[in-house]
Formats: sequence, C-alpha cells, structure tokens
Amino acid sequence: MSAQPVEETDRKIESRPISPSKLAHIVLKTQQYENMRKFYLTFLNGSVAFENGMLSFLRYDDEHHRIVIAGVPGVEAPAPMASGLEHMAFTFDTLGDLLSNYTRLKEAGIMPVWCINHGITTSIYYADPDGNKIETQYDNLDVEGADAFMNGPYFAQNPIGVDFDPELLCERYLRGDAMVDLI
Repeated sequence: MSAQPVEETDRKIESRPISPSKLAHIVLKTQQYENMRKFYLTFLNGSVAFENGMLSFLRYDDEHHRIVIAGVPGVEAPAPMASGLEHMAFTFDTLGDLLSNYTRLKEAGIMPVWCINHGITTSIYYADPDGNKIETQYDNLDVEGADAFMNGPYFAQNPIGVDFDPELLCERYLRGDAMVDLI
C-alpha cells in the first residue's frame, strides 16, 4: 500500500459529546444489482471506485465512495409500508444546478415521483429501481432562516409544503423571475 495515513500529533481521548464530521456512505442491498448500479451511476453522474460483479463502490465527489450497491441473492424487495429509511437526500448548490440535474435525468429517462417546495428546500424526489426514494434539493434558506421558518406559523400549519411543476419552474427560472418568487 503506497498511501500513508495522516499522522495525528495531538492525541487525546476525551469523554465529551462529539458529532461525526460527515455522512460517509450509504449501502443498498438489492436483487437488481445491474439495474441499480446503472441507475445510481446515471443519477449521481458518478464513477466506479471499485466493483467485482457483486459490489459497486460509487463516488461523485471527493469521498472515496458515497453509495455501495450490493447484489445479494435472495434478498426480498422492500415493502412500501415497512418501517425504515424513508428517503435519502442530496443538496445542490444552486436552484439552477437542481433544475439542470432534473433536465439531465429527464433526458436519461429518469422522472421524478414528487416535486414539492418544503419552504426550507425546493425538492425533487425520485425512486430507484427497488423503490427507494431519493430527494434532490436546493436549500431555499440558510440555517438561521430555516430555523426561523420552521418555528413560524406557516410551517406549523403546513410542515410538508406545496407541490410544483418542474417544467414551469424551469421556464420561470430561465425567464429570469426573481429568486424570492421562485423559492
């Protein structure tokens, strides 16, 4: 192995609350290995870090892998009403990036299952071949603004949000409508 670990010079172990520095990866087990592999490579605009025909370690950013697709023979399909993971979410830096991704996925035949403005985010949801839901989102507000919005009267009355037509949002975005009106 040529890579060397970063040496930690200030070594200490403390009994204090420490949060993780990031969410590292998600592993999805499936009977549809090849379909799921192709879907996530397209969905994430990703690349393969490692694969062996049963496992695909996929990346799309600076992490060595973000999604692992594990082909597991005999695994049962997820039950839609079972408890467990509701969805995973990926954030885009700009509303334009979110809408560009929507357009790219549409051109690849991947269509959203739900488009909703949650107030704090503008969100476009998809489903993978196994039915796992994936949210793509743009943060409409910074953390302070999101906190204020979620503690306000509108969110108390409607914590889910309002549906939107992504084609209309794309049209309005390209027309130059003000961001405050779009989000």
